[in-house]
Amino acid sequence: MNPQSERPQFNPVRQPPAGARAEAAEESLAFLLIVVGIIALVITVLLSAMSMTNGTFSILHQVPEGHVGVYWRGGALLDTITDPGFHLKLPLITHFEPIQVTLQTDEVKDIPCGTKGGVMISFDKIEVVNRLRKDHVYDTLLNYGVNYDKTWIYDKIHHEINQFCSSHSLQQVYIDMFDQIDEKMKEAIQIDCTRYAPGIEIIGVRVTKPNIPSSIKRNFELMEEERTKALIAIEKQKVAEKEAETQKKVALAEAEKNSQVSKILMEQKLMEKNSVKRQEEIENEIFMSREKSLADASFYRLMKEAEANKLKLTPQFLELKFIEAIAYNSKIYFGDKNNGCQHHQEESRDGAGLAKEDRRHGDKGDNGEAEEGGTKAQGGNKHGHNTGEWKPSTKGRILRCSGNAWDDKRGTSLAHGDGAPRWWFHAYAA
Repeated sequence: MNPQSERPQFNPVRQPPAGARAEAAEESLAFLLIVVGIIALVITVLLSAMSMTNGTFSILHQVPEGHVGVYWRGGALLDTITDPGFHLKLPLITHFEPIQVTLQTDEVKDIPCGTKGGVMISFDKIEVVNRLRKDHVYDTLLNYGVNYDKTWIYDKIHHEINQFCSSHSLQQVYIDMFDQIDEKMKEAIQIDCTRYAPGIEIIGVRVTKPNIPSSIKRNFELMEEERTKALIAIEKQKVAEKEAETQKKVALAEAEKNSQVSKILMEQKLMEKNSVKRQEEIENEIFMSREKSLADASFYRLMKEAEANKLKLTPQFLELKFIEAIAYNSKIYFGDKNNGCQHHQEESRDGAGLAKEDRRHGDKGDNGEAEEGGTKAQGGNKHGHNTGEWKPSTKGRILRCSGNAWDDKRGTSLAHGDGAPRWWFHAYAA
């Protein structure tokens, strides 16, 4: 037997090429880096969570929005104030606390107090809305610590409520002055905070109704019921007054409307009367203008006739008219002129009655004239004898006689014109 044939045969393992080994190494390194990154991220998240709860062991910490970061090193407050965001600090050496600088509401619960009359009451809850100014954070924490609100909010509310209750009766605390407790608490707390902790600003205080003994509470409830009934009666009275006032206003409005209508109607009538008056005035003006025109025309006509008559009054025309006037008389008497005064009385009768006449002769310097029924004769100037006067005739006609008309310029009688002795005449109505 061949000894070489008895040896076990060895099959060598095939080795991967060098490029494959390098690629596997790179993949292992990438996987390791990914694992390390995940571990680092988890550690960062855990550290951030620890920084919000307990900032002693954290390196990276976060300041939330509406807060500022305050730091203590070895128990001493640092003047470093950080804004919201991520920040770094030394673990175990530097301590961190976030301080709120926006509006916050502190609730103070179960506040017992005794009134002026000795009745014990309690307030379930009083809410105080306040804010710490950012520029006073360091001074406030330096003087009063992180729990500054316990000193100036919680303890101060207890003190002020007891002071108020001890100086007022139950009636005042529970009913009469209950609406003033909010403002009084706010003013009292703000005065002390402004004096000792100026960084604290009190925005408002809300006080709940206090708890009082049940027996006293029942009396107040009965009192409130009676007050409610009285208020209901008052409101009914107000409603009745409002209804009466409404009716009064309606009546006044109706009366005012009627007054306005009457006023409008009266103005309309006045306008109509004024229109009629204006029409009459216009008609009167037209009539006066027409009459004035007619009067002016008549005056002009008369003036022209007077001028024409003046031109016609010549001695020849007057002598003609004198002769025509004599022709209409039934009797004529002639005689000498006598400067003295004579009186003759003659009578004549006709079928109807008696006519009497007084004749007066005198040198009066008047114009001689004779007129009957519109016939007129005029003589010369200055020396005519008036031998007659107005007489009523037996037939009711007016008879005027005058004579001895003499023309001094010519020296002759207008009747004869021959220079004969002056004459006089007398005329009777026919």
